[in-house]
Amino acid sequence: MIYDIRHVTSYAYEFPVSSATLSLRVTPRSGPGQRCLDHALTIEPRPKSLRVETDFFGNSVTTATIDTGGLMALKVEARARVDIARQPIAPSGGGADWKIVAEAALEQPSLGAEAPAHFIFASPYIALSGPVTAYAARSFSTGRSIVDGARDLSKRIRAEFAYSPQVTDVSTPLDQAFAERRGVCQDFAHIMIAGLRGLGLPAAYVSGYLRTTPPPGKPRLEGADATHAWVSVWCGAKIGWLGLDPTNAIDAGNDHIVLAIGRDFSDVSPIYGVFVGSGAQELEVGVDVLPVQPAA
Repeated sequence: MIYDIRHVTSYAYEFPVSSATLSLRVTPRSGPGQRCLDHALTIEPRPKSLRVETDFFGNSVTTATIDTGGLMALKVEARARVDIARQPIAPSGGGADWKIVAEAALEQPSLGAEAPAHFIFASPYIALSGPVTAYAARSFSTGRSIVDGARDLSKRIRAEFAYSPQVTDVSTPLDQAFAERRGVCQDFAHIMIAGLRGLGLPAAYVSGYLRTTPPPGKPRLEGADATHAWVSVWCGAKIGWLGLDPTNAIDAGNDHIVLAIGRDFSDVSPIYGVFVGSGAQELEVGVDVLPVQPAA
């Protein structure tokens, strides 16, 4: 399936801002099952400088410096065309016993970007928590396969937590969202990752998009009008990484478009900025993901 994506972020400032530096991760990744065919970035006002780099985890990062003086508004528009053709998902019962996978993760010699070692321990936004680990452990009985256990945890989060926009934000502690049993996709991904890591299972945070308009007869997915977040679980060397979306209790399939992968939200924030100025700001974000045609 080929998708056209439009992602617009607009800022309005109470008082003039003298300068701004933005770090942007809004270029879809290319990798197994996904190819970024085209990408264009427009920033208004025009930046003084632009620099494009690749971070440790393989994400494209654009750094923009704006130095116009008297800045009252800022608009970032990213457009992309992406070809998605993921392989069939792992079958029920797939993968080794989850305890074997946890042991194998510690024995992997690689320290490359996709090495499980980077995704086992606490990270800036994900503290390991006894209650969260105990919650996750209910999905991983003795002898259960890694795939079945991870899918069960994803489904339980979908069933037992309420999707409540504007109740939490990026600064909300993981334990608070867990205790209140509500939040948004970012919270659910962080909670699932914390539970898996607490059991010694490598789990990464994935930011991206969801198809805006579902196929005929299919329900609309939560989080489809903004950037979305889900989880990638390492299921052993044979299967590798499996994407799971706890917000919707589904595997990450051809409706999911990957922007960036990291340990948690701090590694993959689509737009992070430093502004020199004072006063409040208003933020608006809009995302459209529209199918163009089936993949060739």
